Amino acid sequence: MEAQRRSQGCPTAGGGPWALAEELESKIQAAVAFKMEGHRCYKEKKLREAIGKYHRALLQLKGVQGRAGPERSVPGPGHRPLTEEQLRLVESTEVECYDSLTGCLLQGELVSYARVREYSLKVLEKQRGHFKATYRAGVASYHLGDYERALRYLQEAKSREPADTNVLRYIQLTELKLLRCARRDRDGYKALIA
Repeated sequence: MEAQRRSQGCPTAGGGPWALAEELESKIQAAVAFKMEGHRCYKEKKLREAIGKYHRALLQLKGVQGRAGPERSVPGPGHRPLTEEQLRLVESTEVECYDSLTGCLLQGELVSYARVREYSLKVLEKQRGHFKATYRAGVASYHLGDYERALRYLQEAKSREPADTNVLRYIQLTELKLLRCARRDRDGYKALIA
């Protein structure tokens, strides 16, 4: 690669588009490595370590996205955009990390349902039809008391996996909560006019 850069009249060290391209590639590979370490920790039931690895992977990806610019290309003369392969790898790594983070968080002793919903929505921004993210967004919304939104996510998850017993159970729980809320509102209204 060094000889190729010299033959093209490109700087060999200390900056320029080639150095930036190498830096971006290095960050992408580091993110993938952290993600894989996170998967290993998850399999070993070391959830706290896995969460740390997934966050480190996402930090590496933020470095790539920040340096690549809004059009995902490196600015400056003779810019080198990220390749299609790099773009796919960045996106799939990001989706896997957020998806895995929600799985870890849901298994913790004290679940932060706000973070579970936030991370699930990040997955859905990239992959609208992602079953697990849709289901987890529904579960998180349920536990946050946002029953109407929970029911929408859960029904969407059911449309993808109609026989999933976890989805069906949470739909039942959510419908019961909505009925109770409607009853409580109706009873409160009756008490006001009585």
